[in-house]
Amino acid sequence: MTDQTKTNDDDNEQPQELGFDHAAVKVKNFPQVPGVYLMKDAAERVIYVGKAKNLRSRAGSYFLKAAAEDQRTAPWIGEIADIDFVECESEVDALLMESRLIKDIQPKHNKDLKDDKTFPYLMITTRDEFPRVEVTREPREKGVKLYGPFPSAGSLRGAIQVLQRIFKFRTCTLDITESDERWKWFRPCLLASINQCTAPCNFRISKEDYRRDIRRLQTFMEGGKKRLLKEMHDEMMAASKSLDFERAAVLRDEIGMLERLEDRGELDTHVQPEVFYIDPQKGLSGLRKVLDLPKTPRTIEGMDIAHLGGGETVASLVQFIDGLPFKPGYRRFRIQDVDGIDDFRSMYEVVSRRFRKLSDDQESFPDILLIDGGKGQLNAAMAAFRDQEITPPTVISLAKRDEEIFRPGESEPIRLSKSAYALRLLQYVRDESHRFAQHYHHILRSKSTFER
Repeated sequence: MTDQTKTNDDDNEQPQELGFDHAAVKVKNFPQVPGVYLMKDAAERVIYVGKAKNLRSRAGSYFLKAAAEDQRTAPWIGEIADIDFVECESEVDALLMESRLIKDIQPKHNKDLKDDKTFPYLMITTRDEFPRVEVTREPREKGVKLYGPFPSAGSLRGAIQVLQRIFKFRTCTLDITESDERWKWFRPCLLASINQCTAPCNFRISKEDYRRDIRRLQTFMEGGKKRLLKEMHDEMMAASKSLDFERAAVLRDEIGMLERLEDRGELDTHVQPEVFYIDPQKGLSGLRKVLDLPKTPRTIEGMDIAHLGGGETVASLVQFIDGLPFKPGYRRFRIQDVDGIDDFRSMYEVVSRRFRKLSDDQESFPDILLIDGGKGQLNAAMAAFRDQEITPPTVISLAKRDEEIFRPGESEPIRLSKSAYALRLLQYVRDESHRFAQHYHHILRSKSTFER
C-alpha cells in the first residue's frame, strides 16, 4: 500500500491536515492503472473499498459534484478524510483484491457485502470428480469452495470468462464421473470448440490433470499469482527437459495469458450487464418444456438483419450459454449476395454461411437457433439448411409485434404469457442480436461517410 501523505514545506514541513480537500488533492496524483482504492475517515479507519481499471479516474469521481448528489454516495462521502491505493497488474486482480479486502476489513460503507447472501459468489464444486465453476447468489455450505461476495455480477462473469481461457474449467451442470464410459461418446459444447474448456464431458482430459487446473485457479483466486507463475514455469522447464514439448507449449501459452491479463480488456465488455428479471435456468427449463426438447438446452444463438435504405446490409449472431450472453461467440456478417432490401434472402445467406462453416469444421451446433422475425424469416432459414443439406438444430423465430414463437411446419404460433421465463429469455436473445446488428451497421455507415 502506498504512503501518499503530503507535507507542506511552507508550514515547517508538518503533515497536511487530513480532510476531504486533502483527499481530493491526493487522488489527483494516483496512477492511471488498475487497482483498489481505500477511503479513510479522520481516525484513518477504512470506510470504503472499491476497484478501478483506472485508479485516478475512478477514485477521483468521488470528489466531483455528481457524487455529492448521487443518493448512493451523498450520505457518506463527507466522511472521507484520506485515501490510499494498491496497484494491481490487471482489472481481474483488482476485482479479486477488492473482494478479499472487503471481507477482511469490513468497511462500514461496504456493509451490504458482509453478510448479504444475495450478492454473487464464485463457487467451485470441489467434491465433484470434475469440479465446475459457477456464479451463484445462493451458495451451498458443503462440498464447495466459495470466493466473494463480489459487488458486481457482471464484472464477476466477465472475470470468469477471462480466466476460463487460461484454466479451461467447465461451467456446465453435467454430472460427470470417470467410471461411466458413456461420457466417451458425449458431444462437448461450443466451449470445447473454441478451446475454452478441456471437455472432461468427453474424457479429453484426465481427472488428475483437470483437478490440477482447478487447483491452479484456486491459487490464483487466493492471491497466489506470483507463486502460480513460478510453479508453472518450473513445470514447463521440466516438461521441456523430458522432451514433452506439447505439454511445455501448453504451459508456455498459459503463462503468457496470465502475464498479459491486463491486456484482455474491460471485464464488463465480456458479458452484458445482468438482467435481473430474467432467471436463466428457469428460462432454459421453460424452453425445454415449451419446445418439447429431450433435454434442457445450453446454447442459444440469435440472428438478426439490419439495413438502411438499401445501402449496407449486415447480420449479427449472438451466442448465449446457460442463459447468459457469451461475448466471444458473437459474430458479424456483411451480406454479400443480396442487392437492395431483402430480409428473407439476407437471412438465407447468413444461415448458409454460418452453418456451412460449422459443419465443415465439425464444430457443435447450438441447441436452439432463434431467428428475429416471423414465418418469412423462419422459412428462409430452413431453406438454407435444406439447400446446404445440413440437418438443422431446433430453429424458431420470434415475431416482435405480438411476441409469437413460430416453429417450422406449424401454422399456429406458440403464445406465452408476457411474464413467462422462457419468453423473457428469448426476448433477451432477440433484443441483443438486434442491438449487435444495429451497432455494426452504424460502424459501417460512419466508415462510409468518412470515406466519401
